[in-house]
Amino acid sequence: MVSRASISQQIMKPGRKKKKKPKLGTGKRFKQLTSKLKGARDPKALAAWIGRKKYGPKKFAKLSTQGRKRRS
Repeated sequence: MVSRASISQQIMKPGRKKKKKPKLGTGKRFKQLTSKLKGARDPKALAAWIGRKKYGPKKFAKLSTQGRKRRS
């Protein structure tokens, strides 16, 4: 029989680190998401829709302008 304490210890194993995500506003997260959405008809539009839903229209617009400024 497995106790609840041992289950939580197994889940929280030391040594497993989460990969750090790129900073917001760089455009790298958007690029990663569009590469994952290759099966969609328009992956960039779908990624933008997901971003607006997650961050809200105002914040997403601000992030997109930051991403465009860094590219040029």
